[in-house]
Amino acid sequence: MWFVVFLLSGISAIEMTFELQEHEVQCFHEIIPKDKKFTLEYQVISGGHFDVDCHLMSPNSKVIYKEQRKQYDTFHHSTVEEGEYTFCFSNEFSTFAHKTVYFDLDMEEDNKDAPGADAGGAHATALTQLESSAYAIHESLRLVVDYQSHHRLKERIGREVAEYLCERVQNWSIGQTVLIVIVAFGQVFMLRKLFDKPASRGGKVGI
Repeated sequence: MWFVVFLLSGISAIEMTFELQEHEVQCFHEIIPKDKKFTLEYQVISGGHFDVDCHLMSPNSKVIYKEQRKQYDTFHHSTVEEGEYTFCFSNEFSTFAHKTVYFDLDMEEDNKDAPGADAGGAHATALTQLESSAYAIHESLRLVVDYQSHHRLKERIGREVAEYLCERVQNWSIGQTVLIVIVAFGQVFMLRKLFDKPASRGGKVGI
């Protein structure tokens, strides 16, 4: 299951939900320019103990972030060099449980992308009321998209937990029902065995 979201102004954010099988490592690559601030946020939605290993490497293969068996985390970083950054998620420690992982790579937009800034960035021209309103709406919509993504994520996690608890309760109920039936048949068998003993010992029973 894959969901990818690309926003305007280049690629300012990437959101993805993917399946991570047991003993599997999946890596993603993104070319990020120098002096760019970005935020990596991830969370395990379902599977096992809701934990995963994650590490992030710079273009020169230097590990700048590494965490093990985390349910969720947020990492902020400002790049010092341009190149291909690699972030990997690992489920190698899991024997049989596969995971569903969500991550969000959000890159801060440059001020030069805002309306009213010229290409060289030497000075900013005066914005008309329409341009200012359009830019404010654009920023508000970005926040709305981010909030909606987090609400959908929390809703899915809550649904996964509820379904897990429902399954546990159902299995417990089935076990209790089977145990009650076994005990009932056992009691009937023991009672019949007790009442059959006198007839087998005395032979005929007088009337």
